[in-house]
Amino acid sequence: MRTSVTEPRIPTIVPTIDLKPWFDGDPRVRARIARTVDEALQTAGFLLVTGHGVDPALPSRIREAARAFFALPAEVKQPYAAKVGGRGWLGPGAEANGYSEGTRTPPDLKESLTFATHEPFEDPVVNAEWYAPNVWPREVLELRGLCEEYLARMADLERALLSLLGEALGLEPDFFSRHMDHPTYGFNINWYPGTEVVGEPEPGQFRIGPHTDFGTVTILDRQAGKGGLQVYTDDGGWRDAPFDADAFTVNIGDLMARWTGDRWRSGRHRVLPPPADAPAEELMSLVYFGECTPGTLVESVPAPVGRVAYAPVDSHVYLRQKLDSISVG
Repeated sequence: MRTSVTEPRIPTIVPTIDLKPWFDGDPRVRARIARTVDEALQTAGFLLVTGHGVDPALPSRIREAARAFFALPAEVKQPYAAKVGGRGWLGPGAEANGYSEGTRTPPDLKESLTFATHEPFEDPVVNAEWYAPNVWPREVLELRGLCEEYLARMADLERALLSLLGEALGLEPDFFSRHMDHPTYGFNINWYPGTEVVGEPEPGQFRIGPHTDFGTVTILDRQAGKGGLQVYTDDGGWRDAPFDADAFTVNIGDLMARWTGDRWRSGRHRVLPPPADAPAEELMSLVYFGECTPGTLVESVPAPVGRVAYAPVDSHVYLRQKLDSISVG
């Protein structure tokens, strides 16, 4: 089976990759998929992936449970308040992703439930910073089981994607995945309510401001909307991202871009504010942020694969700096 291209609005730049033939293992098909991935990640830094094997009922059930939490009064949600990169509830005004680009934008028009890695690590200092226990809302007890099941599926998919990415560069299949023996990850359930909740957007205010993600690969389950995801390309500027209800949207983060010596683009994106012609539009996204094992030294792949030789960085020193940069207050 050959890869297909989903249009409607960014032709050929964001392809749809069917992972089933990749898993099936025909060498010629796998080579063709790897070439398509390499080409796509050199332009916008985004892919759509189908054939991933995740039951579509699972994200639907997570949205239903999360919506019940977000509908609670602010005083009920407040005990779960967390800082960016923590575990719990990020309320209105907590985050401004445009800050990561040095742009002082108004706060993002969203609320989030945020969870992350919780399995203990051997280093107590690293463990205290990156492996704190998750905080699950008592008011929505079913959310924990649903999210833990979903995160297990995301971890499997992330490992498969990293193997694909290694082969797409002509490197060993475990070139990236071998740095995943005890990885961290972040997981946000982002709620984008309409203007009856957030009010009229200020000038330059978005549901999520323009930014690139910070880690290796991001796996996004999203909903279509007028106030939805846009991606940035050099030739076309900001464009609405293509949508496929059966696909995850996958984008490259800063660490992966550095690792590949900027061969692959860290996908710059934003989420538009509630649209003037549909002010009550409500969307919810499930966002899995792949990272790697703390202490991983990220060094740029040399030429001819890499194009820029970045100074080596400690993966989690870099991640902490970026997470701190988008905190409001």
